Amino acid sequence: MTAPPTSRTFDFLASTPHQRAKLNAESLKRDFAAHLRYSLSKDRFTATRRDQYVALALAVRDRVVERWIKTQQTHHEADAKRIYYLSLEYLMGRALHNNIINLGFEEVVRDALDELGISLYDLLGHGVDAGLGNGGLGRLAACFLDSMATMELPAFGYGLCYDYGIFTQSIQEGRQFEKPDDWLRSGNPWMVERPEYRVEVHFGGRVETAHGHSGMRVRWVDTDTVIGLPHDVPIVGYGCNTVNNLRLWSAKARDDFDFHDFNRGDYFGAVEEKNRAESITKVLYPNDNNYEGKALRFRQQYFFVSCSLQDIFRRFVVDNDRFDVFPERAAIQLNDTHPALAVPELMHILVDQHQVDWEEAWEITRASTGYTNHTLMPEALERWPIEFFETFLPRHLQIVHEINRRFLRCVQTRFPFDRERVRRMSLIDETEPRSVRMAHLSIVGTKSTNGVAALHTHLLQTHLFRDFFELDPEKFNSKTNGITPRRWLLLSNPGLSELISDRIGTEWVTNLDLLRQIESATDDSEFRAAFRGIKAANKARLSDLIRQATGTCVPSDAVFDVQVKRLHEYKRQLLNLLHIIHLYLRMKQDRSWSPPPRVFVFAGKAAPGYAMAKLIIKAIHCVADVVNHDDTIGEKLRVVFLPNYGVSLAQVIIPAADISQQISTAGMEASGTGNMKFALNGALTIGTLDGANIEIREEVGDDNIFTFGHTADQVEMLRVDPERHPRTFYETDDGIRQICDLLFDDFFNRDEPGIFRSIQDRILNSLDPYVHLADFAAYRDAMQRTYEQYEDPDGWTRSAILNVARVGKFSSDRTIKEYNDDIWHVKPIPIKV
Repeated sequence: MTAPPTSRTFDFLASTPHQRAKLNAESLKRDFAAHLRYSLSKDRFTATRRDQYVALALAVRDRVVERWIKTQQTHHEADAKRIYYLSLEYLMGRALHNNIINLGFEEVVRDALDELGISLYDLLGHGVDAGLGNGGLGRLAACFLDSMATMELPAFGYGLCYDYGIFTQSIQEGRQFEKPDDWLRSGNPWMVERPEYRVEVHFGGRVETAHGHSGMRVRWVDTDTVIGLPHDVPIVGYGCNTVNNLRLWSAKARDDFDFHDFNRGDYFGAVEEKNRAESITKVLYPNDNNYEGKALRFRQQYFFVSCSLQDIFRRFVVDNDRFDVFPERAAIQLNDTHPALAVPELMHILVDQHQVDWEEAWEITRASTGYTNHTLMPEALERWPIEFFETFLPRHLQIVHEINRRFLRCVQTRFPFDRERVRRMSLIDETEPRSVRMAHLSIVGTKSTNGVAALHTHLLQTHLFRDFFELDPEKFNSKTNGITPRRWLLLSNPGLSELISDRIGTEWVTNLDLLRQIESATDDSEFRAAFRGIKAANKARLSDLIRQATGTCVPSDAVFDVQVKRLHEYKRQLLNLLHIIHLYLRMKQDRSWSPPPRVFVFAGKAAPGYAMAKLIIKAIHCVADVVNHDDTIGEKLRVVFLPNYGVSLAQVIIPAADISQQISTAGMEASGTGNMKFALNGALTIGTLDGANIEIREEVGDDNIFTFGHTADQVEMLRVDPERHPRTFYETDDGIRQICDLLFDDFFNRDEPGIFRSIQDRILNSLDPYVHLADFAAYRDAMQRTYEQYEDPDGWTRSAILNVARVGKFSSDRTIKEYNDDIWHVKPIPIKV
């Protein structure tokens, strides 16, 4: 039997790949050719563009791997405290270009490929957006991972490896259709399977109690088992050697093929266990309009939490035999309530598996975890039926009940005789069907609860979680969201990035506050002209994409007015559409009115089970079909909806935007990050006083943003004031009446009469919770101000430059620093290669 290599021998053998860490054109060309031949079995005659993309990705990955391994080694040797970021979503975008930029050798790669007669930018389009997220929650998580690595913080992201992501959106006759997002069909060169770290996850079964010499012991037995298989993705820091890890779990059956059933002819039964297990990570957010879908979501969330915490403890016990030091080694952040089951799972691991006393286990659990809330809508706060716990997690239900019993005893002590408060604060909603309030569990079971914008946190403290704030005000804090400037300016808008760097140098990439230095450029006519030229080039690029994607030709010199985000009534794409109808009517009625041509761009997905959001997509297409084919309007007004919105599409849309629509109902958007991306790329915001819009206004100044509408407090009053019924606005405002009549009398949908009846009932015939008509007049006036200001090109450009210069606060680097200073307390560790 051959002896394993000695440490010294192994180090020597392993040193040869160091050549692949070199950042020069010759070594890159050599490795590109080697991967094409030896990894893909292709030569220059048979290789496709996709093959060339994969070979390049593997050659770049070689240069990542050395840093990746060294990062993990260094963190292990230092017994470092790590951030463990638990998020059910990561909207990562394409990896290759981002990693090339963060490694700092875009020029080297471009030159090497040029020498081979290959264009880097031709290859980049063959990457796919990782199907790991849906909206702002996932994109925020991706930005945070980038910042943690760039700031050299030891960090691990945990998520799920979905086979089919959320879905691929297609539009047929104006309606959304969903298809599987088979993002892994051609493999992923950035993902490395780690079968040696697989774990077992248990469901169902029963709970046994036994008494021994050390006290009562609880065992969870007779369970069904699912295997969690990890896949690792490198997270490359910018301008440093740190490469952190994103670990994604896929669900596998313990026995994925029953040979006995197969031989009996039961071919479906032979793979039944495999299908049942793997369904857990088939898609992100299974449709929960039915029992099976809800149960699958519940199992998905526990699978995610159990896999991740088992992995964290596996790493912890290698170097530690005392559990009281766990909070000194692990800072676990729950990104929304999807990972809330981490609280009872931590207690299960500590109490049941490691025999830690309840009181000590509870202190460890609370001291090592934090919770980020992302919603202000009570109906969006997750609640899981007690029945699900009884069926799938009986031991965890016992733990939740015990946590609740002890917690309510504290509440009763602090607020004696206030039985209503006790009922409100309970982790259990006793209304039938009884359920567990996951946000309450997250607050009670962690040391920190943060909102994601100043207004959001204020509303959490004074409305949504007022009882909890009054009990423990020190627990609540605000961490305004941020975005990574690496992807959202340096990568997405190279023209503007170069213009800025030529003016102030490149340090702004990791210190976005330095953008303040370009404020003086507002008085530089050459800088303003260059800024406008870059915006024009970006608009021409978007115009080409619109033509290719929709067949609609739009003038590239028009005002690009953009609303791209998840479809939801509170985000008020419908308010935008009502204003477009107003513009259309005005142009038809007053042929002499000739504002700058305007292109309205929509994009975003509606949840498969959200009928109203899907109907709004249909309404947008119906209006677009009429407006875009009206010869009397010409190119003065165009409306387009770009399908299948994602990170890569956003990277084309956002740099081209002149106007950023951030018009959610006040008090409903926790923060938003799209507003930050648009402002950073020189778009002017029209928005309500909601989420981070308020803080953007504070930074850029009142003269460089267009705000309108009722405040959050005023919206609350509108909802209960019968004298402010939407009908009142319809009957007293001729413009609103004409718009509604046109939309609801089937002018835009003559072939399908009556299809917008439910929209009419929502915004006109009931107390609309999203106050579309109550805000319309103010919105119309604010939009008019945008037309007037755009007529002054220099004035508009000055405001656009000031938006770029003054949004340094909204870097995710600043957000992560605040999390780390106030909650995590993790020391940065430079990596030497």
